[in-house]
Order: sequence, then structure tokens, then C-alpha cells
Amino acid sequence: MVKGKDLMTFLAVPLLIVSLLFMMSAGGSAAPTTGYDWYFQPNQTHTQPEVTREVELEPYSVLYCGSASEKKVSITFDAGYDNGYHGAILDTLREKSVSAAFFLDGNFLKQNEALVRRMAEEGHIVGNHTLNHTDMTALTDFSAYRQQIEGWNEILAGYGLSPSGYFRFPCGRFSERALDYNDKLGLTSVFWSFAYYDWVEEEQPDPEAALEKIMSRMHNGCILLLHSTSRTNAQILGTLIDRLRGEGYEIVPLEQMSGKA
Repeated sequence: MVKGKDLMTFLAVPLLIVSLLFMMSAGGSAAPTTGYDWYFQPNQTHTQPEVTREVELEPYSVLYCGSASEKKVSITFDAGYDNGYHGAILDTLREKSVSAAFFLDGNFLKQNEALVRRMAEEGHIVGNHTLNHTDMTALTDFSAYRQQIEGWNEILAGYGLSPSGYFRFPCGRFSERALDYNDKLGLTSVFWSFAYYDWVEEEQPDPEAALEKIMSRMHNGCILLLHSTSRTNAQILGTLIDRLRGEGYEIVPLEQMSGKA
């Protein structure tokens, strides 16, 4: 006969199993919900940096760096609004024959149809950055999480464009459950192996100092995160591309970092 605490344990185990089965049947996940901030440990040895390791990344479709043996670089941009620099950035990318990736939130899509169309038409990836620039670790319910993705997709579809399948977490805030949800939704979660303080409009870095910082931390397989709302980034982009190529780096789209092309 089962008594006392043993009875509670006896009852708790099947209840836990039932709960897990219910979550899985509802499209949910038992993956941990603890939120983490993506980080990398910069160095000036031109080797790939150490990155966030609180979560085992290998089981998920995650991209933050390419091959350490290939001198390739991808340029990616994040933006939630346009403050006048995207046209110049796109002009430079076209002039230099570079394909980049733009991770844009729903606000940007709604307000800048012409820019979004131009990005896609000129061969750049338009990546999902959520509908509302939401902390996705707070959305433990799969249906609410999916709405942030699919709501963004619907805006893009309204312009006659198809989702790229690439996703970036707002502010790099992620959890194991969020990675699992992205996998269920067929998304590749894209992080980065270089970023710098470039997003505050009133505190833009000196152009030459910015170039020096980027080049001193460059490495094989680097995925750069730059904010396309940055005046400095718009100013230095052409020179940065020239310097990267001058150092022997090939600037490639994300597909070539992830082994998809």
C-alpha cells in the first residue's frame, strides 16, 4: 500500500508525464524557459571568439559563425525604423556587389515598403526580427510565440515577398525553448560574432575608430551585426568592404555561412 509522501510521489509522476504529453500535442515544448543574452568575447588575435554557452546550441538550427578555416564574412543589419541611412547603405552594397541580410521588425516593414522591396529585389535577405520587437523568452505559449513570427510573415506576404527562413532575436535575448520553437517553425536563429556600440543616434562612434575596431576583431567566418540606423555605419560601409577584401576576406551571404549554398 502506498502512503504519505510516497503516495504524493506516486501520483506526481504520471501527472508530470501527462502534462508533458499535453504540451507536445499542443505544439509546445518542455525545453527550459530561462532567458539569456547572447554575447561573444572579443579578441584581437583574429580567431573566432568564445560565445554564449549556457545553452547547448548544436541541437538547434543556429548560426553565429561560419567555418574557422574559410576566410569568409557575412554582413548583417538590424533595424526597427528608418532614419534616412538605408538608401545610402543599399547604394553602397549595390556599388560593391555585396549581398547582406537585414533583420527588420514589423514596425519597419509597415512603415517602409519601398525599402523592403528594394532590399529583396537587390538580392538581400530580409530576416524576421519579430512583429513587435518582443522579448521572445517571455512567450512560453507556442501560439503567442508563433503569432510574432507569422504576423511578420503576413506583412511581408502583403508585399508579394516570401520569408527567408532566417530569424534574429530582438536584443539577442533567447532561451532554449525559443530556439526549439524556431526549429518547429522552420527558422534558422542567427546570432553574431561581432557587434559594437553603434545603435545610439546621439552617441555615434568616430568613423575611423569604428573601422579600426571592426578590423582588429575580424576573423574567419565572422558574422557582423551592424545597425543600419547608424550614421557611422552608413559612412564607413564602403571603406569597410574595401578593407575586408584587401585583407583577403570574401564577403558572402548567410546561405554560404550555413552551408546552404
